[in-house]
Amino acid sequence: MAAQEQSFANHARFVAPYHYVAVPILLTNLLYRLYWLSGGLTFDAILNVLVAVALIIVALFARVFALGAQDRVIRLEMRLRMRELLPDDLQGRINDFTPTQMVGLRFAGDAELPALARKVLDENITTATPIKKAITDWQADLYRV
Repeated sequence: MAAQEQSFANHARFVAPYHYVAVPILLTNLLYRLYWLSGGLTFDAILNVLVAVALIIVALFARVFALGAQDRVIRLEMRLRMRELLPDDLQGRINDFTPTQMVGLRFAGDAELPALARKVLDENITTATPIKKAITDWQADLYRV
């Protein structure tokens, strides 16, 4: 899938047909339907605007639902990895990690996960970006949504 090695700098996933084709078409359609509505308030014009809005909502929620399901899998994966890799003193704190922290830790290699997990909890790092930036042994995830 990826021609180059994955890192923090290039790990964001953009799907060209979705991000660069479907979304612009849907937005253009909405703008055109709003323009058409300005020509007269008819039932057809109102319905066309509502359908255009509904299509955008469907497209956005399809993405949100897929990412939500992916995050649930990542949390399960991370709990399993942490049970295997964290030292005894951190085992009892696995449930203290927020979903965002687990998503950030997802890319850490097995060797650095215990130290990074301790740092995240001790320093209360709550967002994924600084966690991902702290990773030195980046483990690619080429199957994400």
